[in-house]
Amino acid sequence: MTEELTALSLAAGIGERLSLSAVTKPDVSGGVIRDSNVCLPGLLLAGFAEGFRAERVQILGAREVDYVDSLTADAREAALGRLCTPPVPCVIVADGLAAPSLLVELGNSRGVPVFTTPMTSDRLASELVPALEDLLAPQTVIHATLVDVHGVGLLFTGKSGIGKSECGLDLVANGHRLVADDVVSVMRTRTDYLIGYGSELLRNYMEIRGVGIIDVQAMFGTRAFRQRKRIEVEVKLAAWSDLSDYERLGFEDEMSEILGVQIPVVRLPLVLGKNITVISEVIALNYLLKLKGINSAWDFDRRQRDAVARQAGVLRASRGDDE
Repeated sequence: MTEELTALSLAAGIGERLSLSAVTKPDVSGGVIRDSNVCLPGLLLAGFAEGFRAERVQILGAREVDYVDSLTADAREAALGRLCTPPVPCVIVADGLAAPSLLVELGNSRGVPVFTTPMTSDRLASELVPALEDLLAPQTVIHATLVDVHGVGLLFTGKSGIGKSECGLDLVANGHRLVADDVVSVMRTRTDYLIGYGSELLRNYMEIRGVGIIDVQAMFGTRAFRQRKRIEVEVKLAAWSDLSDYERLGFEDEMSEILGVQIPVVRLPLVLGKNITVISEVIALNYLLKLKGINSAWDFDRRQRDAVARQAGVLRASRGDDE
């Protein structure tokens, strides 16, 4: 479950990227950010509060600050009082402007953090919204290996020691791209895609039993690694003796559910000498064919039924000639 996102955790996570500088006291934490969209509260400052989204990060650009500066002292206090009130999680003053002193005072007294940034309000919004989408997305962690194979994100799962890392390494050596090994962080986007990525600590690294820790990017080059990838197929590795219900014909797609999103799953029985790399590439290519409406199992079944029907017609014709 995703932890609650506050203004302080936001600043700690992406504050450097957004060039955020806190102007309120360090212990002012603010409310919880629950919406990935942002708000430019011009109407609220003017006194129109209907429809105001207080749960969003509030951005003051040059126009909003100029408007506040143009107000009388009483009107300014009323306008900023409407803005700087919980549950507003924080206020960011953009365009390289200094935060109004009254805004800072209200932030300190009411527990609403105030930040400044040299970024323009438009650029800040365009950078902040996708970052908030990632931070607020439902997330989980899976013990697996994620590899980009022919543009398809294959998530290799299975018991510890079954060979997930070795399979991933073999695919990387064959020209494919590692995303994460051992610990795969998964988040669900607003469009219900599953995006997988590795942790900062383990990024680029794999543990290969008998060899130790290796740096995939240093060994195979920058093209052997990518930071994140959509997870499209789960490949469950298991010993042959552990699988009694593996698919032989492929008529029915088994599904797996992660964070409420279903993806196709392939159960892959392992035996000594089996070329898992080639089979993994076939799984990826077969998935791409299915996206184009080409299903080999269905095509084979249709061809078989047509052949049976033709043979039955020949037999009926032969019996008719013998009468």
